[in-house]
Amino acid sequence: MEFSQYPVNALLNITTRPELVFTEGDGMWLTDHNGKRYLDYLQGWAVNCLGHSPQCIQDALAAQSKKLINPSPAFYNEPSIALAAVLTANSCFDRVFFANSGAEANESAFKLARKWGKLNKNVAGENRYEIITFDHSFHGRTIAAMSASGKAGWDTIYAPQVPGFFKATLNDLDSVKQLITDKTVAVMLEPVQGEGGVIPASREFMQGLRALTKERGILLIVDEVQTGMGRTGELFAYQLSGVTPDIMTLGKGIGGGVPLAAMLCREEVACFEPGDQGGTYNGNPLMTAVGLAVANALLAPGFLQSVKDKGEYLSTALLKLTEQHGLAGERGDGLLRALKLGSDIGPQIVEKARDMGPVGLLLNSPRPDLLRFMPALNVTHEEIDQMISMLSDVLTQLKK
Repeated sequence: MEFSQYPVNALLNITTRPELVFTEGDGMWLTDHNGKRYLDYLQGWAVNCLGHSPQCIQDALAAQSKKLINPSPAFYNEPSIALAAVLTANSCFDRVFFANSGAEANESAFKLARKWGKLNKNVAGENRYEIITFDHSFHGRTIAAMSASGKAGWDTIYAPQVPGFFKATLNDLDSVKQLITDKTVAVMLEPVQGEGGVIPASREFMQGLRALTKERGILLIVDEVQTGMGRTGELFAYQLSGVTPDIMTLGKGIGGGVPLAAMLCREEVACFEPGDQGGTYNGNPLMTAVGLAVANALLAPGFLQSVKDKGEYLSTALLKLTEQHGLAGERGDGLLRALKLGSDIGPQIVEKARDMGPVGLLLNSPRPDLLRFMPALNVTHEEIDQMISMLSDVLTQLKK
């Protein structure tokens, strides 16, 4: 089937897309309109934590769609209650607000922090509303989330920005201290900066940041839109450091491919009143039924340990590839990893890997000098070996 048969001009041009249309997906594999298969190491940017179209999601969608899809957030529904109970039982948080995207979850965190800062004023009796975030961070594509993000160029694309966000340097506690004022209400960070190049916050920094925020009476917010739901080998990445944040946001993996997100908070921070926050589709039973199926799969005995094991396996394989091709190393946690290329060849690798035949390889290059790997958490060792072999072939071709 020719690509020209698809009326793609009806779609708003928001990104550069290759001339292929994906029609089917199964686990780590995608199939396009011509029947070509691709080994997918993007998985919707860490969205498909159980791969494409896993059976548990198919079953949850089919069963719940026959019962109840959306009674409105003005009423309780069973799947949202059950999923909230699972999330709080397996974290340090007490309350859950469901949303539809990571950006919306982060907006909820900003609002909750500012509401808390209004109730817990500074010594001069003024509202506290300033939030410290970090250079190279990524918190979403709403105006406030872009203002919170430290992505280069985002301070001008839709200027003026929402005021009240200040950027520190990850893993530099002094840079945070220098930004704290009597109007600071929170510090917000990704435990691993994904879009920034898979840069983990060190355990020492996370612990120091928690101690600092407690000392200054400031909230600690963790954006786990990408790192949450098993991606690092723990259910939530903050658990790697043994800290207790005040607020956490989730997205991507929580829905396993469907639009679902969440903002969680501890009881003492849960200061929203009726009418302060809401949303037409938030916590609808169709999406939360899927979220419950995903959570149960991740919490099955041995699953998270298998993520850790496969993360180490992938790390070792990437280090061997580094040695073989003279690259610059790798980094990451669990199954969120980056290969440091040592030169700006990432976009070339992505294109060559996708177009190689008869089987393609889908990769991501968030920065031109590295590749990011976000496989399904149930990826097999064989699929890791196959990716490494295919990537090695691409690197050899580029050398020639």
